[in-house]
Amino acid sequence: MAQMIDKELEQYQRLVKVPEKFHDGFGIKTVIGAVFMGFLMVPGTIYLGLFMGGSLGGAAQWVTVILFAEVVKRSMKTLREQEIFVLFYMTGMVLSVPFPLLWNQYFVQSPAAIGFGVATEIPSWVAPQKAVLDQYGRTFLTVEWMKPLLFMTGMLLIGRIDHFGLGYALYRWTAHVEKLPFPMAPVGALGVSALAETRQNTERWRWRCFSLGGVLGLVWGFIYTGIPAFTGAVMGSPVKIVPIPWLDLTPAISTRDFLPAVPLNLLFDFSLILVGMVIPFWAIMGGLVGWIITLIANPMLYRSGMLTTWRPNMGVVDTTFSNHMDFYLSFGIGLMLAIFIVGLVPVLKPLMGLFRKATSVSPSADDDLGAGNLRGVSWLKHVVFHRNRDRGDLSIFTGLAIYFVSTTAYILICVWMMPGTKENGYRDAFPWLFFMGFGFIYQPIISYINAKLTGLMGQHVGLPMVREASFILSGYKGATIWFAPIPLNDYGGAANGFRTLELTGTKLSSIIKTEFLVFPILVLTTILFSEMIWRLAPVPSESYPYTQELWHLNALNSALTITSTMDGSSPFLEAIKPSVIGWGMGLGLAAFTLLNFLNLPILLVYGVVRGMGQTSPGAIIPEIIGALIGRFYLQRKFDPDMFKRYMMILLAGFSAGVGLIGMAAVAFALIAKSTSTLGY
Repeated sequence: MAQMIDKELEQYQRLVKVPEKFHDGFGIKTVIGAVFMGFLMVPGTIYLGLFMGGSLGGAAQWVTVILFAEVVKRSMKTLREQEIFVLFYMTGMVLSVPFPLLWNQYFVQSPAAIGFGVATEIPSWVAPQKAVLDQYGRTFLTVEWMKPLLFMTGMLLIGRIDHFGLGYALYRWTAHVEKLPFPMAPVGALGVSALAETRQNTERWRWRCFSLGGVLGLVWGFIYTGIPAFTGAVMGSPVKIVPIPWLDLTPAISTRDFLPAVPLNLLFDFSLILVGMVIPFWAIMGGLVGWIITLIANPMLYRSGMLTTWRPNMGVVDTTFSNHMDFYLSFGIGLMLAIFIVGLVPVLKPLMGLFRKATSVSPSADDDLGAGNLRGVSWLKHVVFHRNRDRGDLSIFTGLAIYFVSTTAYILICVWMMPGTKENGYRDAFPWLFFMGFGFIYQPIISYINAKLTGLMGQHVGLPMVREASFILSGYKGATIWFAPIPLNDYGGAANGFRTLELTGTKLSSIIKTEFLVFPILVLTTILFSEMIWRLAPVPSESYPYTQELWHLNALNSALTITSTMDGSSPFLEAIKPSVIGWGMGLGLAAFTLLNFLNLPILLVYGVVRGMGQTSPGAIIPEIIGALIGRFYLQRKFDPDMFKRYMMILLAGFSAGVGLIGMAAVAFALIAKSTSTLGY
């Protein structure tokens, strides 16, 4: 079946081929790795998330794998590629799962929540009220915190089960029935193979690239993370060699006469330069063009009276929020509608063709899910129930069954949490039909669209403000609905992760067993180290620079949105301007049409349409530098395919080096602050 695939993305398809044999990667090494990860990586990612806005993330995955690879090597053994992937998956699973205890305690007592009148409406299963927090101090080990802890644990459990539901079914369909290329899946697979082949002399270039990246990461990590963390633990105030999280230039350059209402900040993060060399070039250039359009538009909007709440001397956070309320909330909705419409183009035509094939043409014998001479309904039935036992597959039917059960659980929990009151005849309960619509209509549609786009071109779209619009149109009054586990997930991105699993030759049963192993460790260590870090210093505070800068903005945006379903005037509803939404959608569609007519790369098209939103250049500038160096210098010295392989592995090594410094800094800070707190 013919597909519209960008030439640049075809390059990514050639990087890794699906292996002929699959193996189980779960074993005693995984068990040891889970304990190591839980008690060393979890505190690191929590601390760095508060300190600099990032986390060990991918770095923690590479650090875990490297340490185990070195230990195994000195035991005269090796780690198979499948074992490496399971370790990699395990740490990624833990460090990507939200468990927002520290955020919840801040939001319930934040000036934004109090100022918007939201704080008193936050339900007790999210966080205790401010008076309770003041009474017991900085600790989660109280009776009042039991309900939030149990609620988050339960939601996390359902979420891990749900991981093998619709997302897995869509992976089986898009990868094995539609045979989409999934151009971004080789990124993780290449890094895993680099470490698995360190003993093969013919492939030593992979290890050399990884080692070079690791050294660069160690140096940069010491400058960016190590020195501030060490000095902050010893001196009480961190010494920053470079600004963390950024250098705010907005008050200096944004005046009434020069670039009014333009947010400008700079991120001095060397990793973003490497990211710019890995991400497709035209996607970054599209983002640059979109930001330049925004740079020109903001002063024009200010002078025309559209940006009314901006004032000189505002920083990047306040400028971004004021522009968001005045214009970009509505304009962004229009842009996202345009992207959603554009995203349907490469989906609907191939989908119609596929179903025509299913009802009229026999699948070939070499199809992954072929069935001899089966036709029509028989072929579709075979596809749904077929499973490759060598890969350890689940059938598409099993994935759909898991999705149905988990979504039903979400719906029942939501109905139980918002039953309404008998005095009002239960009219103040949230309409349960909305939950059904979210779970069984919206989720499958948007998830398939994004699984399709991920498989075709590594892209993602979202229909904007679905949750907000539904809550408002339902007539519900109150804040509880915003904290409920609404079945409004997008499972399209999960297909890419399962494709990476396939490219490494790892059986699905490996990660299922890993899920059972890691879940209790995840819950225990997250609660334990959140407690320890909160006791050491208030969050936010000077000890955690990122939270001091960004959490206020996040709280403002969250509180603003919640006011839309509360009694009285709503700043959120006042910020919604239908005419601006129309302009945003029209300009987005016009930009896509023009660029597509000029036959420019499709990634540039998406980049420009997305970049026309309210964007600060903090990350764009270093990514552009990396993209230009890679495109016009390094790619001329190396074969383009090999260059991409080099940079993907170099970036993985860089993340590992930064992660090692991050773990050392976390350990030192926790020990130093705990000692000073205890007085010995």
